[in-house]
Amino acid sequence: PDPDDLGGTAVSLALLRAAGLEDRLVHYSHSCDIVAVSRISKAAEKERHEMMQLACDGTARRWGGFEDLTFIDVKWNLDEAIEDLAKAINASTAEDPLWIVEAGEPDLIGLALDVSSKEKHNFVKVITHHPANDNTGEFYEWEEILEFNVEEVRIPDQNILLKVEEERWDWAMNYPDHRIQWIWLLGKMAEIDDVVKFQKGYWDCSDAGMVLYWITGANLNG
Repeated sequence: PDPDDLGGTAVSLALLRAAGLEDRLVHYSHSCDIVAVSRISKAAEKERHEMMQLACDGTARRWGGFEDLTFIDVKWNLDEAIEDLAKAINASTAEDPLWIVEAGEPDLIGLALDVSSKEKHNFVKVITHHPANDNTGEFYEWEEILEFNVEEVRIPDQNILLKVEEERWDWAMNYPDHRIQWIWLLGKMAEIDDVVKFQKGYWDCSDAGMVLYWITGANLNG
């Protein structure tokens, strides 16, 4: 329901590509609110799913390097999403753990853990930054996710520094690199959303802070 996932997706993918780490991304799914939110009309929800798919596919095409990855809409392709994430869980090892970035509701994580190999769960780390994600699941509470014996990696609320006044992103609007303009456009689409009001006046890529953490500091100083 929160349109900030448009900017968060675009910045996350761009960060991975810019850092030369795009091949480390083995699963990307979106629209994980499996049960419809009553305050959002069917037409608006359909639009949201389409915009999220566009944020994934459009950013990946423009930045390149993600050609072998399928971006999965969880609500519209739930079985595929569960199977794909479970496959990544089952491929994890002590030397090559799976880091799951929880940028939405936790249900898909729980469903994938439930059908994956239990002996692989202690090689899974779940990064979170906000209880608004942890506590919105319809099928799994956050504590139930942790009961699968995964490692919780909790970092500070990324909204504090990454949800900023819109004008602080004005530099990107006409930036010479069209890929940066594309990122700005997606954040602007969230700002002009006509369903939620809390994005008004803000350019928000807060969930991308978890990806930045993984790139720069996840294995430093504990």
